[in-house]
Amino acid sequence: MTQHRHGRRGPARQVVRKRAVMAAAFAGTVALGTGVGLWASADGGGAPPGSGTRQSASGRVTGTGTGTGSTAPGTPSAAPSPSRSYPLSRAPRTIPAVRSHIPARGPGWRPRPGARVLVADPALADEGRLVAGELGLAYAGQRNDARAGDVRLALGGGGGNQESYTLTVRNGRVDISGPGEAGVFYGTRTLKQEVRGGGTAPEGVVRDQPAKQLRGFMLDIARKPFSASWIEDRIRELGDLKFNELGLHFSDDQAFRIESDSHPEIVSPDHLTKAQVKRIVALADSRHITVVPEIDSPGHLGAVLAAHPDLRLRKANGVVTRGAIDISKDASARLVDDLLNEYAGLFTGGRWHLGGDEYQALMARDPQASYPQLAAAAKRKYGPGGTVADLTTGWLNDRAATVRAHGRTVRAWNDGFFRGTSVQPDPSLQVAYWTGKEIGARPPAEYLSAGRRLLNYNDEFLYYVLGQPQTFVYPTGQRIYEQWTPRVVRGRTAVPARYDGQILGGSFAVWCDFPHAQTQAQVAAGIRMPLRATVQKLWNPDRPALSWAEFRKLADRLG
Repeated sequence: MTQHRHGRRGPARQVVRKRAVMAAAFAGTVALGTGVGLWASADGGGAPPGSGTRQSASGRVTGTGTGTGSTAPGTPSAAPSPSRSYPLSRAPRTIPAVRSHIPARGPGWRPRPGARVLVADPALADEGRLVAGELGLAYAGQRNDARAGDVRLALGGGGGNQESYTLTVRNGRVDISGPGEAGVFYGTRTLKQEVRGGGTAPEGVVRDQPAKQLRGFMLDIARKPFSASWIEDRIRELGDLKFNELGLHFSDDQAFRIESDSHPEIVSPDHLTKAQVKRIVALADSRHITVVPEIDSPGHLGAVLAAHPDLRLRKANGVVTRGAIDISKDASARLVDDLLNEYAGLFTGGRWHLGGDEYQALMARDPQASYPQLAAAAKRKYGPGGTVADLTTGWLNDRAATVRAHGRTVRAWNDGFFRGTSVQPDPSLQVAYWTGKEIGARPPAEYLSAGRRLLNYNDEFLYYVLGQPQTFVYPTGQRIYEQWTPRVVRGRTAVPARYDGQILGGSFAVWCDFPHAQTQAQVAAGIRMPLRATVQKLWNPDRPALSWAEFRKLADRLG
């Protein structure tokens, strides 16, 4: 990459006091963000929206009302029995912060000897075993005899968002439910943080769901090899923070980092074996994280082309263009498709990154004159008006078709999309927007107004580039936390709110332009707070309730 996308008494008052306590015990919804009213109450988890009191993020209770929903035996309730022995609970402090908490009076819950984790559905066995081990509880499997001290996981309720969940602490036990396994898993992450941060999960009901469906971390392992164990540690960290995507950029000019059966000649000596990648993918799956591979083309293929010099792109004067493949040759498409087809069997998630950025032919002042073979191929394929940009767009569409045949959703970098071409990028291609510094830069709204869906990789906030080349500086968690939202796609300006639904989410990215600038341990330490700030804003883009100093202190307490 030329820029390289590369961080509380008289007798007469006692009755009044008692009534006040009773009313407070039946208090309604605590809203920490925009989540109030987003969940139906059919599962018995709380009062209908608008029926209860609200608690600010500081824990101050305001308003009036009662919640009186009826529930089946054993079903979580938002209206626990009043008690004068306990104050009204405060909302849990977690990262990301929960969207809604219904306070209640009670002792809360903490792990104790003899307590168990039970599941109501065998599909939740993995989640049950994991949280049991983390909290030092016994895993009891599928049972319906939950008792005080137990944690019970169940599928159901909560509407259509598969990542939503309800966590209820009542009668000395915990119930976590959600419409999908991912949501139940996130409920266990909240419980784990509650216990880790304060020792006790507070009485009451948490109702939670993310604002953005894609919450990612991307890692450049092509320029700098990262060990399988380091990647696995990041997966565990990402899972606890409710990220759901790990991008692996494993092919570039410097190296090709994963074992290949179809083209072993292109693999760099320091690489991950397929067995290691399978373990990485399996661990990610267990944390509801999709691993998204990227084989960038038609640029950034230097390591592949080192073994296939005949496919290197050359200028009219015969000079080789670094990292670029000659897309006028049929053999070029066959080579890249071989790799795409091979790795589709290794990376089993539903998403794929095609790259598509910084093809050097299109960064020339006159691509047609500098690369006559590409110009000729464009005219043969698209007629007399065909251009090198048309040919490049056609290449990207063809590679997208190869990957879509495996049932994948496909994305490409924004500078792989070109205006003014007769060939249009496939409508299903999602825009991975990282910069506005490329030649012919197009603002995010240009893609959004055309109906495209977009992922935010804003290089001014979300790019951690080793060595800080050019204008890059290591991003700080504070800057992300205080200034960035998913709508801030380019620079520091947010796109209009009408486009919010087209912004699927975002990704923090580590690029290793100067691979020796930091060790693996230094990278892990450097991205720790930026990752936490990023996921907070993807889970809830509203202004956080905690100050940055409070957020950082919380992160230190949670570990």
